[in-house]
Amino acid sequence: MTNLRHPPRTPNPGRRAFLGFTAAGIAVPLGAMAPASWRVGGGLPDTFGRSICRAAADTNVVAPGASPREVKLCWNINAVCHSGIAVAEQLGIFARHNLKVERINFSGATDQLLELIASGKADGGVGMALGWLKPLEQGFDVKLTTALHGGCTRLLTNEKSGITSVAGLKGKTVGTFSMASQDRNFVSIAAAKIGLDPLRDIEWRVYPADLLSVALQKGEIQAFSSGDPIAWVVRDRDHLVEVTNNLAGDFANRSCCVMGIRAGLVRDDRPVAAALTSAILEAQQWVAENPDRAAEVFAANNKGASAEQVAAMLRSHTHQHHPAGGDLKQEIAVYAQELKQAAVFRQTTDPAQFADRVCADVLAT
Repeated sequence: MTNLRHPPRTPNPGRRAFLGFTAAGIAVPLGAMAPASWRVGGGLPDTFGRSICRAAADTNVVAPGASPREVKLCWNINAVCHSGIAVAEQLGIFARHNLKVERINFSGATDQLLELIASGKADGGVGMALGWLKPLEQGFDVKLTTALHGGCTRLLTNEKSGITSVAGLKGKTVGTFSMASQDRNFVSIAAAKIGLDPLRDIEWRVYPADLLSVALQKGEIQAFSSGDPIAWVVRDRDHLVEVTNNLAGDFANRSCCVMGIRAGLVRDDRPVAAALTSAILEAQQWVAENPDRAAEVFAANNKGASAEQVAAMLRSHTHQHHPAGGDLKQEIAVYAQELKQAAVFRQTTDPAQFADRVCADVLAT
């Protein structure tokens, strides 16, 4: 497995990319807050009120050819969200789809990852939707073909802060590991939904992910957002309070982690893109049905959490929810709508058109 590491870029506080979380009990339905032209029935599909669904897409697509097709896939060995990648390799799922996958362990910034894929240095990658969508709006030639699961991002505080909901963030200092991160965008969306201005009503401070809890205990921040496994581990270790997570409210039936494939591969060798997507869908369903065994596979490569902790994390996520095709496009359109509300996306961006541009239904017959 290749390790490709880039030094983290210096966060840019002026970058209008936010994080968002929906607090249980206070989330306002998206349609109620959106302008009439954005509301369900006004050009965007309704994704709310659905039960968590298994992907209806074909998971039996095999890449053509007598020999396995070689592809390069970026992932993060430390991200529990990517446990399905390790499973697909160890259980021979990639091989069954006639693929020989070189996994590239990537720890750089999101725009660096998308540039790596778009430029052809990698064929695909996985990452957080709310971290990817702003760079995709700016033009990276990468197509989203499926999602992996929902849940994994948490807003944490301690009892001393007195914060019990997203509304309690007003006038407070909130920590994040990046001003352009998925979790900051998620919290910002949640804040905008209840009438807070994510820039004026919340002060943001950037810390390395493993120091966010330390900053909270020192009183330098009153809350912070982060993703599993770090969020889960420090919550339990430091006896923190989980204010909300990205399976609360409107986000309960949505995915958060997506797979992108370079557009050139989708255009020129669609059967290989379909086989890779199909393999990921099969692996994610296996993770959903076998969280204990999947945790053992993941924990073997990651020493930050025990297999028991990872299994509990996987159960708290929705690894049985991995939409593709039209279902994925609907979820991306709603995310785009929300990012406009939070002033992350340009106001001239049409959410439905954006979703149509960045998503590719490679499994369509």
